[in-house]
Amino acid sequence: MERSRVFDPERDGDPVINNLQRRTFRFFWDTTNKQNGLAPDRFPSPSFASTAAVGFALTAYVIGAERGFVSRSQARLRTLRTLRFLESMPQGPDETGMGGYKGFFYHFVHMHNGQRFGTSELSTVDTALLLGGVLLSQSYFDQDSRSEREIRELAEKIYSRVDWQWAQNRPPILSHGWRPESGFLRFDWRGYNEGMLMYILALGSPTHPIEPEAWTEWMRTYKDTYGKFSGQEFLSFGPHFGHQYSHVWIDFRGIMDAWNREKGYDYFENSRRASYAQREYARQNPMRWRGYDSEIWGLTACDGPADTVQIYNNEERGFFTYAARSTASIHILDDGTIAPTASVASIAFAPEIAIPAIRAFRARFGEHLYQKYGFLDSVNPSFTFTDVPLRHGRIVEGIGWIADDYLGIDQGPIVAMIENYRSGLIWSVMQNNPHIRRGLQRAGFTGGWLDKPAPSQPSS
Repeated sequence: MERSRVFDPERDGDPVINNLQRRTFRFFWDTTNKQNGLAPDRFPSPSFASTAAVGFALTAYVIGAERGFVSRSQARLRTLRTLRFLESMPQGPDETGMGGYKGFFYHFVHMHNGQRFGTSELSTVDTALLLGGVLLSQSYFDQDSRSEREIRELAEKIYSRVDWQWAQNRPPILSHGWRPESGFLRFDWRGYNEGMLMYILALGSPTHPIEPEAWTEWMRTYKDTYGKFSGQEFLSFGPHFGHQYSHVWIDFRGIMDAWNREKGYDYFENSRRASYAQREYARQNPMRWRGYDSEIWGLTACDGPADTVQIYNNEERGFFTYAARSTASIHILDDGTIAPTASVASIAFAPEIAIPAIRAFRARFGEHLYQKYGFLDSVNPSFTFTDVPLRHGRIVEGIGWIADDYLGIDQGPIVAMIENYRSGLIWSVMQNNPHIRRGLQRAGFTGGWLDKPAPSQPSS
């Protein structure tokens, strides 16, 4: 695939954005297991591998090759090792010794051998996030060479063996997951959240596709979370990652399903409004936390200081460790913890408010927050209690609590969405993937790039 880009001073010439993208890419390049491609859930704390983080790592390699952070041959070799390992991970119903079952992967696996970690669940959505990176690799590595043909063939095998129909425990919708000890989990995926990509992949499957009625059922709960929040009218999901993950790999600009056609705008615009609502919530700061304003904003799932109740501003306030912090939605969970990934990874939707956030995080928190691999996971300027045992992070005098880990699923959207902002690379590559196109069309999407003829595919 020949791609030529004209240098854009605004999008390519900003040293702050370039530096952040390069550092965040290095997180994946340096911390994944070089032999098998598994990516850690967190770093530098000792960690198991995260299936979803592997999908973001594969995505980062494509960006690295395109940007010259590494050579195409380096990215190709790392991708090939990863896909070979994923394809070879043992699959079966046993409680131990397996990496997955029915084509799905466990949420967490051991970094060295890819086998299930603890009682981790077989995760439908984490498998989907992994497959985002797998299918990106399939479409990006399009040369007629033995190794790139093998990448395409392995990607096809890994995707094709996922038995989406099996995961419809309560048809037509998809289950959150399954455990060998107890069977399917109690919950199913209903919209609106990060499960969009999963449903599109399930609809597009060449081997075990689900029926379009699943998308209709997925949309049925939209009415419960649609409304006006923080000055914007949109379909809401509290933690901001729900407005970002599927958009990493799918360009929703100009394509519409039945719900979009009814409302008159696409899911990209929905995420833009959600980003503005997040910023407006921080500007209004109803809970009067330290540090919130029009530049420091973004609530999402992230690390936090401790599970504790403390007196803040003469009130009892609850604080949390890892939690799905959320706002601009029906559900609000706000303990003063801000995650850079929430605002930074919104750069593709609303660069005019995301880029000032990048600069503000660096200016206010400096090297305490911005380190070797970009932004550490989160910061809480209100949590200054030095006598509380911390689960993660540290108290920095004059600043507050700062995380001490990077999280793979928070780093991934940063490097990916910066690239989608700068060049649209991932979006344009994935527009060529026949599985993505098929899934979108079976979900009822029309318009925009979907109505243009699909480009011819390289042979496997």
